[in-house]
Amino acid sequence: MSIITLTSDFGNVDYRVSAMKGKILSLNPEVNIVDISHDIQAFNLIQTSYIVRNAYKYFPKGTIHIISVDSFFHKSRKNILYKADGSYFLAADNGLLSLVFFDIKPESIYEITLNNRFDDIVNFTSTDILVPAAVHLANGGLPEVIGRKIDTAKQLLFPKPVFNESEKMIIGEVTYIDNFGNIISNINQDMFETISKNYDNFTIKFRNLSLSRVFSSHTEVVSDWDRETEFHGQSAAIFNDSQLLELTIYKGSRKNGAKTLFGLNVGENIYIEFS
Repeated sequence: MSIITLTSDFGNVDYRVSAMKGKILSLNPEVNIVDISHDIQAFNLIQTSYIVRNAYKYFPKGTIHIISVDSFFHKSRKNILYKADGSYFLAADNGLLSLVFFDIKPESIYEITLNNRFDDIVNFTSTDILVPAAVHLANGGLPEVIGRKIDTAKQLLFPKPVFNESEKMIIGEVTYIDNFGNIISNINQDMFETISKNYDNFTIKFRNLSLSRVFSSHTEVVSDWDRETEFHGQSAAIFNDSQLLELTIYKGSRKNGAKTLFGLNVGENIYIEFS
């Protein structure tokens, strides 16, 4: 059974997500539909790329991913299909897929040519273009039938951390805040470990706060499980399952987690100073 996943900034109150599912099932009632997220902040491509990048890897190869974020139709903007890492990704040509695959070269890219003639009427990109293209692939159809192969699509630069050698400092930034209020940076574990080999100590600095240890997991914060509740609310830095530096509050939530207590927002800097 073919799998089609849905990711959008539509929310779950309006009709749009249900319309997408209804259109898929009307074209092929045997498709397995899986929601990744519909709570993306409106038009937030960085947030979308983090969620999709970390979710798609758990799906079987050949899964078809529809990403309807910043996807409202305009005649001057293409809709594209990436074949990448063994699966298919359909989205507007807004640079999103270049963020998802900033370090992976797609096997091929297609401009989706369904309903793109001058006299075609598109009321809703997701149901009129992305869904029919996805179901075509789910039915075993070739991308060449519903798309025109192109060399490249719109590119956006994913924010990357930098190492200032003279200051002995990694400069990164907040790229995502999750449902527990955890603050995820763009500083990856490989970069940190490579640089830290040359120094004895480090300090993670943000706003007017600092941390001098990185834990391997959230639960490593607890040193005595008989007194586990005493560690609730303890601040910590970890490398998460995406190997990215994360600032966290143990057993925190959106209301009382790191985002609230540290006051950091997406785009703000995080520094690691070495000595």
